[in-house]
Amino acid sequence: MTGTPTLPPFDWEAPTSLGSLLNDVLTIQQFPTELAKVIATVTENQWSCSYREGGWNLRQIIHHLADAHLNAYVRTKHILTQDQDLIQPWDENAWAETPDAAFHHEASYLILLGLHQKWSLLLLESLKDPATHFAKTLLHPELGRQVSLSDLIRLYAWHGAHHLEQMKLAISLNP
Repeated sequence: MTGTPTLPPFDWEAPTSLGSLLNDVLTIQQFPTELAKVIATVTENQWSCSYREGGWNLRQIIHHLADAHLNAYVRTKHILTQDQDLIQPWDENAWAETPDAAFHHEASYLILLGLHQKWSLLLLESLKDPATHFAKTLLHPELGRQVSLSDLIRLYAWHGAHHLEQMKLAISLNP
């Protein structure tokens, strides 16, 4: 089984405007609704399917989304509230292998539902004062680059859409 999601890779250098960031925040806000639409189409047999050989299965993707977006929320709070230089890295592949990655997807979906409501409201408030909130950056040691709040907004709007595409592909390849 092979497949390639249709979403292009994330572009760190893409131009950013306040309007595009607002759209990205709205994408983050709506993500749980879009995920629920995909989840509703998954049969019991499809939960262990992947979009490519060696890729995460549908259940692991949902748990990864909860883990990744929790980390992103914490990173958002760090940028807004702390004078620190470094983003705390985490090993997403190791996290995908912990025992909770095999749990039912519902707990991670509920985390995403509440998290995205709170996170998107925080981001919307941040957009009201971009001069203050978008000036700070943190070093992402794995990427070797400075990451701003606008980078995080763009990245996680893309991240959710990216994994939704992977899930849709896995479902289509495993009817």
